[in-house]
Amino acid sequence: MMHKEELLQEVVIKFAGDSGDGMQLTGTQFTNNTALLGIDLATFPDFPAEIRAPQGTIPGVSGYQLRFSSTPVYTPGDECDVLVAMNAAALKTNLKALKKGGKIIVNTDGFDAKNLRLANYPDGVNPIEDDSLANYEVTRMDITKMTREALKEFPLGTKEKDRAKNMFVLGFLYWMYNRDMDSTIQFLTDKFGKKPDLLNSNIKALQAGYNFGDTTETFTTRYKVEKARIEPGSYRNIMGNQALAYGLIAASQKASLPMFLGTYPITPASDILHELSRHKSFGIRTFQAEDEIAGITAAIGASYGGSLGVTTTSGPGMALKTEAMGLAVMLEIPLLIINIQRGGPSTGLPTKTEQSDLLQAYYGRNGECPMPVLSASTPSDCFAAVYEAVRISVQHMTPVIFLSDGYIANGAEPWKFPVSNQLAPIEVNFKKELGHGEDKFMPYQRDEKLVRPWAIPGTPGLEHRVGGLEKQNITGNISYDPENHQLMVKIRQEKVDKIADYIPEQKLDSGPDKGKILVLGWGSTYGAIKSAVQELQAEGQEVSHSHLRYIRPFPKNLGDILKNFEQILIPEINNGQLIKIIRDQYLVDAKGYNKIMGIPITKTELLNKLKEMLGMTIPG
Repeated sequence: MMHKEELLQEVVIKFAGDSGDGMQLTGTQFTNNTALLGIDLATFPDFPAEIRAPQGTIPGVSGYQLRFSSTPVYTPGDECDVLVAMNAAALKTNLKALKKGGKIIVNTDGFDAKNLRLANYPDGVNPIEDDSLANYEVTRMDITKMTREALKEFPLGTKEKDRAKNMFVLGFLYWMYNRDMDSTIQFLTDKFGKKPDLLNSNIKALQAGYNFGDTTETFTTRYKVEKARIEPGSYRNIMGNQALAYGLIAASQKASLPMFLGTYPITPASDILHELSRHKSFGIRTFQAEDEIAGITAAIGASYGGSLGVTTTSGPGMALKTEAMGLAVMLEIPLLIINIQRGGPSTGLPTKTEQSDLLQAYYGRNGECPMPVLSASTPSDCFAAVYEAVRISVQHMTPVIFLSDGYIANGAEPWKFPVSNQLAPIEVNFKKELGHGEDKFMPYQRDEKLVRPWAIPGTPGLEHRVGGLEKQNITGNISYDPENHQLMVKIRQEKVDKIADYIPEQKLDSGPDKGKILVLGWGSTYGAIKSAVQELQAEGQEVSHSHLRYIRPFPKNLGDILKNFEQILIPEINNGQLIKIIRDQYLVDAKGYNKIMGIPITKTELLNKLKEMLGMTIPG
């Protein structure tokens, strides 16, 4: 039958269902298919903390939001155009994020009496049968029944057949958005190639969903989003933790240092361990230790021995690693401590995003214990930002804290990846022998950067020992002398402060150099700030945006930038942390916008806050 085709500029779609319904896989496949067409995109996976959350319940809902567009996008979208709800709990959880008049595709089998009860609907209430969804365009499909019917000839149990429901939905959406299925068929072939029944049943369910759209008279329109007009080059779809792992590999190669990852798994950082463990061919050793403390101390040992030591964790693990971080500061050796932040305190919200470990990174150790702090802003930015963190660590002989968060780690976007010769060199100079006039190796003799030499243990003539007790200046001998302790504390701080001489000056991301408001951000607030600020700039407002990669030390010109604006707004997914540091260091009356719900700040929320600061009318 003939269908008309409608061209859309962008679509925001949310896949939602029970945590066993395969919504993350469905979303990822649709995302990869979208990326292959050169359409710009941003994603937001959202899933329960439990490995198998209670089936059919609201806490058990797993979601995956994808925004794809023919113009550049910076966030996964504030509201959805389309909601795929596999059960009653998925509808209830996500309906508030759907635009009025938006499309809802429901699996009617997920709205039986049991599912409605588990989703806490009152007895006798079924939202897909009453008029509560009158403001939306609802498509009812018995996906479970149609999937079983498509797979009736396969020798699989009902449970196994039902696992292919997500493929039926994916096939239908491929039809709806005018896609071919080749990328997913290839994925299924790679995944289930040795299990023909599973492979063929999943492909059959995928095709059945596509054919259902094609042959049912209910659907008269298909939609298409054109390729995005973005800078030419080779792109790939990438998630934050993946980009971070590749950045570490690239830095290890450029510095000609073998990498050692000493770590302990923790959500949402574990994927870095998984990814790096696949790349032993690049001289990478991954060690899954018995706990967080063993992970970081093993990495310290590796750095002392001349490797690039790395440890990965989230907030609770950072708390356990703090004593060892102090040891690395005292030893003055390279080490990368990567914190993929999540909701806290304690075990808090393991799968939800937060930016609440900044003050922990800045101050959360005993004694005067300064360390550089860098952060990533988007999934693809993780590559360049962590590459720079490695450069600072090895060239300034200091442990470095690198901050990302769950939103960046699990989100995806197109990445224009560099080739090796485009990457800045990372020069590492080990001390190999005594210099002219030296009769004994002095492990704390410093250069113009206040950096001490890196000598690999066992190098003839450079025998030395290091430890956690205070060092005598230059010799490295243990010292309890009061004046020496004050001197060493000041030197360690000055060494970190001097890094500001070797990093770029801060730039504005957009907007005039002087104006009414500067929105100063860090980390995963980047997309929401950029989108909100650009909308106001298009209306002629004097609003600018600057985003920090270097948080300790700050770029040398940051204070000058702050003085050029009447007001400063600092949005953060915490209770106000960067704002405390900015107020302290620059004595400016910055205002905060804080959201602590485990979910990102939206463009609309920021837009309304900025309009309020500008004295503009806020709609509705």
